[in-house]
Amino acid sequence: MSVLRGIRKIEIALFLLCAALPCSGQQLNLMPWPAHIARQQGSLALNGTPRILLTGGDERVHHALKRFIRQLAVQTGTPFDRSFGKPPQGPLFAVQCAGPGLKVQALGEDESYHLSVSQTGIKLTAPNPLGILHGLQTLLQLVQAGPNGWIIPDVQIDDAPRFPWRGLMIDVSRHFMPLSALERNIDGMAAVKLNVLHLHLSDDEGFRVQSKKCPRLTEFASDGLYYTQAQIRQLIAYARDRGIRIVPEFDVPGHAVSWLVAYPKLSSGPAPATLVRSEHDTLRPPLDPTNPETYKIINKVFGEMEKLFPDAYFHIGGDEVDAKYWNNDPKVQAWMHAHNIANAHALQTYFTLRVQKIVAKHGKHMEGWDEILDSKLPKDSLIQSWRGADSLANSARLGYKTVLSAGYYLDLMHSAAYHYAVDPLGGPSATLTPTEQANIIGGEACQWTEYVTPEILDNRLWPRLGAIAERLWSPASVTDVNSMYRRLTVLNRNLQWLGLQQNISTRTMLGRIAGDDMPLPLLVTLAQAVEPVKDYNRETTQVYDVEQPLNQLVDAIPPESNTAREVNALARRALLDPSARPELRKWFTRWSNNDAQIEPYMSKSFLRVRLIPLSQQLAALGDLGLAALNNIQADRPISPEKKQKELDMLKAIEAPHAEMFIVVTPSVRSLLEAEPVTSSTTAQ
Repeated sequence: MSVLRGIRKIEIALFLLCAALPCSGQQLNLMPWPAHIARQQGSLALNGTPRILLTGGDERVHHALKRFIRQLAVQTGTPFDRSFGKPPQGPLFAVQCAGPGLKVQALGEDESYHLSVSQTGIKLTAPNPLGILHGLQTLLQLVQAGPNGWIIPDVQIDDAPRFPWRGLMIDVSRHFMPLSALERNIDGMAAVKLNVLHLHLSDDEGFRVQSKKCPRLTEFASDGLYYTQAQIRQLIAYARDRGIRIVPEFDVPGHAVSWLVAYPKLSSGPAPATLVRSEHDTLRPPLDPTNPETYKIINKVFGEMEKLFPDAYFHIGGDEVDAKYWNNDPKVQAWMHAHNIANAHALQTYFTLRVQKIVAKHGKHMEGWDEILDSKLPKDSLIQSWRGADSLANSARLGYKTVLSAGYYLDLMHSAAYHYAVDPLGGPSATLTPTEQANIIGGEACQWTEYVTPEILDNRLWPRLGAIAERLWSPASVTDVNSMYRRLTVLNRNLQWLGLQQNISTRTMLGRIAGDDMPLPLLVTLAQAVEPVKDYNRETTQVYDVEQPLNQLVDAIPPESNTAREVNALARRALLDPSARPELRKWFTRWSNNDAQIEPYMSKSFLRVRLIPLSQQLAALGDLGLAALNNIQADRPISPEKKQKELDMLKAIEAPHAEMFIVVTPSVRSLLEAEPVTSSTTAQ
């Protein structure tokens, strides 16, 4: 059945806003796709709580098995997690783990596993607890409804990740994220086998971890929003239990206003008096690399934080240092001249080398954004490439371990397909030698939070993050976009069983905008047809302000409209298949009629008034679509002049409003471009 059937029901309409309907249970919906899988005839009946027989492992395996049974119960709606005092009666589930794993999870630990399901039982083996954790997630994704109950298809899976570093960066400085938001997204990360949570913990807007050695950072630079050290330990334990490392980032020497509010003497030039609140706060100097006190404070803070975070890697930031402050500071310039430092990049390298020694003194490897790249850095430094694939290749060529983030910026609102097409070993990296390519150890999605609150966070991460996770885990040959979207739809649904809120938040926020007076289906029709503007275009029409409410339609809708993708595909099919045209006509008619119905409500709420142009554009699009469909069905030619006029109208409809643009225009464009045309001398 088409995913577009039954669209009039509001429950289905709301769901389609976030995801298409799930596919047939006969297909495997694994994400990420395993390295090797063999589907066999038959299936295992899940006719009771599995009888788990565990050999080896550590406390993480014990905890994971308990979570597995609980999740199995939630996912199926069957009380597998309650035996009522009786021993389990379900199929045998043998779990064998060869070793306990490292006390502090490390880069490069063996994450492979073997999973076998047959009609006689389940067997999961791995050399390390991490493999057991991953195998349990795969097993949960295999569970499906059969004719007589829940079943697991008979399969043989040998699986291991393509890259050892598969991460997500969350900026908790610009908009602070409570522990609960991080924990539920750690659960989501574990579900798709990501293994690094990179927390951006300091920036111009705030320093977000309690410092006992430098309490001014907590008192003056946090705005009262920070994690206590006890909370950080809780979060680290929570993540480790799910096979995820936490890498902290404290950004220096740029993005350091929070440091300077607490310690003004460290500033290059005049120090800001307050934390950054908006784009209007233009005084954002970096730390002064020529001041010995700078390194004393960094040593004290980093020493404290490196003890708090056990991971081997410690991220020092290093991005977007505004050189004008150093270039215009006479004291800094005099110092540079005295020490034969030629320019700002050389000064930053001097700073980075000194900070690296501090990081190394506390037993850590330094990580930084690609601006820190310099051949003088120790080879155990890790480079995170965000400015493009060239810096990734350059880092690897120079012998540095490196991870890719360019192309994985979730805050830029690109589609899952866009991210899915980005490969760490593609582009310039494809020309590297095998030894150089081995330095590329993975990738990391990034979620900056200028326009993201805790209410919006899940909406921005999921389900697109699943596509990036697959690119970093699965073989390079796994590239089928249609398959990816089919499985991503199921993942989106299943994540709700874990407590992820990407769909709930959209529905809740749409309800807020509709209020008590507007029929919600009218707003849903508009919401399904639009997406947020891409890249950094939102900044051109809306001033960034951390205190500005993020409660508009642009904040509520997902970054990618699955409905738009479905309708645009339907229009392409309708050109060759007349049977698809009635369904397409329903959509055009719906858009054409929606504005007249929604118009009486739009000006009654400040949350809706900015949407008036979008609603009018959608109606005009529907009219264009109906006319084009009529012309094609009647094989009725139009003049070139009229066709050009229609295309010009379509271009106007595509213009953004309220930080959004209509993304179902390709459905009409494909028809307009296919309309029969008369000769240029024929008027119509």
